Amino acid sequence: MEIEEAIKRAKMNDQKAFNYLLNIFWDDVYGFQLKRTQNENDAEDITIQTFSKAFDKIESFDNQYNFKTWLIAISKNIHIDLLRKEKNSIYQVISKNDHEVFQVLDESPSPEDKLITEQHLAKLLRDIKKLKPHYQEVINLRYFQELSYKEISKELKEPMNNVKVKLLRAKKLLTEIIQGK
Repeated sequence: MEIEEAIKRAKMNDQKAFNYLLNIFWDDVYGFQLKRTQNENDAEDITIQTFSKAFDKIESFDNQYNFKTWLIAISKNIHIDLLRKEKNSIYQVISKNDHEVFQVLDESPSPEDKLITEQHLAKLLRDIKKLKPHYQEVINLRYFQELSYKEISKELKEPMNNVKVKLLRAKKLLTEIIQGK
């Protein structure tokens, strides 16, 4: 069957003519889309859509043009439409979530934050030094060395309840010092 004959028969809804045209031009359209999309699945989907649209509109095909060129043009337009839809859907997601996009925070401290933290830490250390030595020690073990109550108890050779009470008392005294009482 010649291509022109297949096109005539396809215009009369001949299924064999559709199959013939599909077999002849599939590789051309698929190859064209594979180069454009760089993705086999996308290329195949667009190629299927191309033949579907071409066969739906086959009666509008003008025989003075090349059928392959007509298919490639349809394929190109489908791809462009898909890209536009994708771009619009991405834009809509971004515009719907604008408030979320701007709430993305950089959690890392700025140089100013580091300086403030260091100043606060230096002041805190000065305030801790105003405590009696045994309170300084328990605060140091718990918050700077991050020991558990059990570990502090072993370190100080004191019962765990004493450690807890001493730590509570140290925190209360430290709070009073920080508040300037």
